[in-house]
Amino acid sequence: MSARRQARTLLAGALAVALLSGCAQSVDPLERLGEKAAQEVHTSNGPRDRAYRRWGLPAPLAPAPRPDRSPGFADGRGDRDLPLVLDRVPTRDKVVFLTYDEGAERDTRFVDMVRELRLPVSVFLTAGAVGRGYGHVARLRAAGAGIQNRTLGHAGLRGRPYEEQRAEICGQRDRMGRRLGLRPRLLRPPYGTYDHMTLRAAADCGVTALILWRPTPGGEPSAYGSGMALRPGDIVLPHEAGRPRTSLTAETTRLLRRIQATGFTVGRLEDYL
Repeated sequence: MSARRQARTLLAGALAVALLSGCAQSVDPLERLGEKAAQEVHTSNGPRDRAYRRWGLPAPLAPAPRPDRSPGFADGRGDRDLPLVLDRVPTRDKVVFLTYDEGAERDTRFVDMVRELRLPVSVFLTAGAVGRGYGHVARLRAAGAGIQNRTLGHAGLRGRPYEEQRAEICGQRDRMGRRLGLRPRLLRPPYGTYDHMTLRAAADCGVTALILWRPTPGGEPSAYGSGMALRPGDIVLPHEAGRPRTSLTAETTRLLRRIQATGFTVGRLEDYL
């Protein structure tokens, strides 16, 4: 009997251990799952967080603040009959806006840069760029770029009759609508030239602002000097006047370093207009 009692005692002890172990296992997997999920999030975000190094930046880009419009800034056309003409957005935020013209959509490295850095950019395209590179434009748009109007044929608008200017602006708007499902409300006039007829035609084509640009401030010290100082709301192109042209990614990196060094960040132009 004592042997049987001893066997029963051992069996009961084994069952107790098993039950306690089972209870522990009922909690531990959840804890381990939470740890695993956290590790997966960290792993998935890690490469993206480190993308700035791959693109030659000293630190990740700071997120843009919620848009702040200074007093007196008309949102869109407001009560105006004609579009705004801007090379700078009136704001107190320490943000600048990166804009590009055709060619950006065909640079696969630039598209990768926009996607990996989550870089808010606006790209102004002619009909030729959209027509020959629909797939390129679609990839650039999928990467997060804003796609806007630059007329059908890239010919200067100033001095041309109203009907011709309207055909250039509305024609590209309609083409972008058919091919991309877009109704662009921002226009960059080719060569930055325009007149009163341009404003009238643009207004009739649904444009709320003509987007010009300010001289790009100098990046790293060079023989060309340090360029102009950044101001809140500057609309810029990445190429610095006086420098030999290089790749879009190299020019963008140079400008981003300058932006970061002066305590600015990059905002999305469409969010502020």
